[in-house]
Amino acid sequence: MMMRTDPFREVERLSREIFGATGTTARPVMMPMDAWRDGDTFRVELDLPGIDPDNIDLDVENNVVTVKAERPATDHGESSVAAERPRGTFSRQLVLGDNLDTSNITANYDAGVLTLSIPVAESAKPRKIAINSGSAEPAAISA
Repeated sequence: MMMRTDPFREVERLSREIFGATGTTARPVMMPMDAWRDGDTFRVELDLPGIDPDNIDLDVENNVVTVKAERPATDHGESSVAAERPRGTFSRQLVLGDNLDTSNITANYDAGVLTLSIPVAESAKPRKIAINSGSAEPAAISA
């Protein structure tokens, strides 16, 4: 029998109702992300508005990319009227496939968006295979 409801989705929905869309200061919401393939490059954009570029760390280990960003707490005095922007350390890990070249990742931070460009590995790019006819010897693969 197939289950129509997802209990984890319900827990997530409840936590959003309790803590709001911004999470808590101890556990801020993860950074929103878009990812797509653009020809021979895999692109990832992460929203980090108001983060100083010096407070962003990008680490790669094996096929895992870790992005950490910090928005430090501010002290506006005792008469703070609203404090809705999440503060603290944000972290997100991306597990990449073997078809991407993690040794050549480039990163750019502009207008609050961190853009990662990850080239597709040469071994994962499409290639033509020549077909021989009339001989018992297999065709060579051309790059």
